[in-house]
Formats: sequence, C-alpha cells, structure tokens
Amino acid sequence: MTINTLAKGGWHREQMACFRKMEKVIVAMQDPDMGMKMRNQRLLITVIPHAMTGRDIIDWLIQKHNICEEEALHVGGMLVRYGYIYPLKEPRSLVLRPDESPYRFQTPYFWTSTRWPASELDYAIYLAKKNIRKQGELMEYEKERYSVLHKRINHTWDFVVMQAREQLRASKQRRKADRIVLECQEQAYWLINRSPPGVHNVLDIGLERPNNPNLQVTLNSDYYKREIETCRRALGRNRVKSSICLEGFVKYSEQYQNHDPIMQGCLPSNPWISDDTAHWTTNAETVPTPTRLRVERWSFSFMELLNDSMGRREFMTYLEKEFSAENLCFWQACEDVRHGESSKIIEKVEDIYKNFLAPGAARWVNIDSKTMDKTLEGIKRPHRFVMDDAQMHIYFLMKKDSYPRYLKSDLYKNMLAKAIVPQETKKSVFPFMRRQRHASPSPAQAVAQATEEDEGAKGAGQAGTNSAAGAHA
Repeated sequence: MTINTLAKGGWHREQMACFRKMEKVIVAMQDPDMGMKMRNQRLLITVIPHAMTGRDIIDWLIQKHNICEEEALHVGGMLVRYGYIYPLKEPRSLVLRPDESPYRFQTPYFWTSTRWPASELDYAIYLAKKNIRKQGELMEYEKERYSVLHKRINHTWDFVVMQAREQLRASKQRRKADRIVLECQEQAYWLINRSPPGVHNVLDIGLERPNNPNLQVTLNSDYYKREIETCRRALGRNRVKSSICLEGFVKYSEQYQNHDPIMQGCLPSNPWISDDTAHWTTNAETVPTPTRLRVERWSFSFMELLNDSMGRREFMTYLEKEFSAENLCFWQACEDVRHGESSKIIEKVEDIYKNFLAPGAARWVNIDSKTMDKTLEGIKRPHRFVMDDAQMHIYFLMKKDSYPRYLKSDLYKNMLAKAIVPQETKKSVFPFMRRQRHASPSPAQAVAQATEEDEGAKGAGQAGTNSAAGAHA
C-alpha cells in the first residue's frame, strides 16, 4: 500500500507475510465469542462506543498467546504502529500505552493489504480540511507540505478546497463521538502513509516496497551458472513414491490404533460423556504408576519419550546410571532457550555455555569440532536458534545410542511390567436416558386413561359371561 508500488524496471516485490499475520490477530481480537470485550470509553465528556483500553489489549494478548507482558506490549505496539489499532486520546502518537487510554480498531478499508493508493490529491484534501477546521493551526511539517501541494496541483486547488468544505459540512451532521472517531481514524492513516520527518516510516518494510535498482540481478554467465546448478540440485533431490508414503501411513495407523481414544475408547471410562475423572487422574503428568498404554508409547519413537514428562524423568534416571545425563540436560536447556521468554535469551545462552560447552565445564557435552565452532560463533550474537546445531547433534546421539539401549534395559522392562491396565467401569453414559420421574398427568391424559380402563373392564366382563355360558353348555 505505497504510492509507487513498482520499482524502476518494473520489478514487483513479493508480499510480506507479517501483515497477514497481524491481520489474523486483529480478526481474532474482534471475534464476538473469543475476542476482546468492547465497551463504551469516556473521552473527557464524550462517550466513545465500541472502544477498548491499552490494558485490555495487553491482557488479551497475554491470555490468548500465553506470552509475557513485555512481549504483549511489543506485539500490541506493532499493531498500533502499523495502523491496525489507533488511539483516541493522543491521536498524533501511534503508541500503545498500558493504561486506561482508549483505542479502537481501524476499519479494514484502511488496512495495508487493501493497497488503497495514498494519492497526493487525497492528502491535499485532508490538509485543507484540517486547515479549515483548526483555522490554520497545522504542524510545521504539515504547513510545508501544504504549500508544496498548493504549488504542485494549483490547477485543481479549487476542487480541493470545495471537497474539504463539503466533507466538513457532512461531518457536522454526525454526532460528536462519530466525528472524533473519524478524525482519529483518518489521522492515524496519514501518520502511516505520510509520516512526520524524523519518524520511522513503517511502510519502508511494508507490503510492496519498491526494489532498489542497484540490487537487481545482472544477467551474465555467472547468473545462469547458478541457475543451472540450482536446477540440477532440484532434479537430484530424492523423491518418495506415493505407495511408500501410503504404506508408512498404514503402518503408523496400525501402530497407534490401540492408543486412539476415539477408535478404541478410554479406560476406565470416557470422561467427556461421563462423570468419572479417573482417566485424567491415571494419565496425569506425574503419577506413581503409569498406565501400560502410556509406557508402550515410549517405544514408538524417541520423540514420544521426550514429549512425556514422566518418560523424560525415567530416561534421565537411566542416563544417570550410564553417566551421560548431561546430554538430556543440555537438550532440555536448549528447548528452554528456543521456547522461553525473549528477555532471558542472553542469560540462558550464557548459562548453557558455562555449564555444557566451556572448556572444563562441570557437565561438558561431546560435540564435534565443526558444530562446536559454529555454535561458539553464534553465541557472540545470541538468539533463539543459536543452539539448534548442537542440540540436533546431541539429539541424534541419544536417539541412536542411548534410546535403543534404554528400551532393552531392565529399567524399562520393569516399568512396563508393573504398569497398570485400568478396568472398564460401567456407568450411565447419558443422563437423559435415566428412568423418568413420576409426575402427575394432565387432565386430558387422566380422562383418556379412565376411558381406557372402563373399556377394558367392559371387555373383561363380556369375556367372563361368554366363558360361563360355554361352561354351562
């Protein structure tokens, strides 16, 4: 959504996925069931409908995405800076304040992905309207741009002034709350598309930034050699036949068939349709004795073992006997860096280096020199994925060496032998299938029932008379 979406030479820039992701967050925030609760917000003496506060935005992001307050403030600030949420209290400052300052959602018409062109004529009408309403009280940079546009499109300036006055006349017929909302909405749009001097323009990394002509590829022999090499590698890439894929899918389904609660049912009972919570209790993260199905899943794959907290604990006990528990500790520390808080990444990376990678470390792990050099080079600029190569090396080391020996060990066999198999409990599944309570019948039913009883009595009397006459004969 930039003025010039086409660079010199006619090269289009691919759309960036970050705008789509932010728009998905905005749509989720406006969901009527799981989204934010909108309410009236007071701005001085004016009540603004369908608004929310900065604290509401941060709390919703923390609860929805399970992030810390610092990350929620950063994400919410991005949504405000890119114009998806605009402030009502201080419309000149696109900043998310973690207090009771009122905010509103920008209408999708002004979203970046709509590519609505921000033309000079529209900007001139906006400045003229603001100049008439504020009686010449424009910002210094707005006055300079106003004069430049007056000279540049002088031939249509009468139309600009007329359009500005018509829009002001139409806005006076609206309520005061609606006028404030539309003014803040329009101002937020132009703060993004015509940012003030000295302020970072978010559209520089936006949807369709014009490419730099100096970065265009020169079509020479080296370029075509690289293209040929890329195509050759693509042709040599291994493909898997569909029959092999289907065979693997069938094998996977057969392996997990007995562990599927939909296909085989839950033991001792299904907690979703009964009042029995024994299924949750026996399959909690930490229990004295796990179920047999749970222990059997540990042998399906190494990742099944690591994904289970109790399986990791049992595997750690085995590694301690093998004097290689530092491998699993290192893997868990890398997982904490990868999925933990951003503010503690540097501290956690330093702890991993001191405990596992530094020369003479207390829990030093065995990593090849090439991976170690690459990891030590990345530690100088720590980020979430700086330990990926070292973590993958230790992961395959445990998978190929320690994990097969653990499945053959007495520790796993004893755990499998003493694992419990819950007995199925027979309970009433559907409460509405219980025996109906005795209730007084309606008058119509009572009359009908009495009529049926009388007819039954007459029928019985006639039958008795006929039987008596037959016996006499």
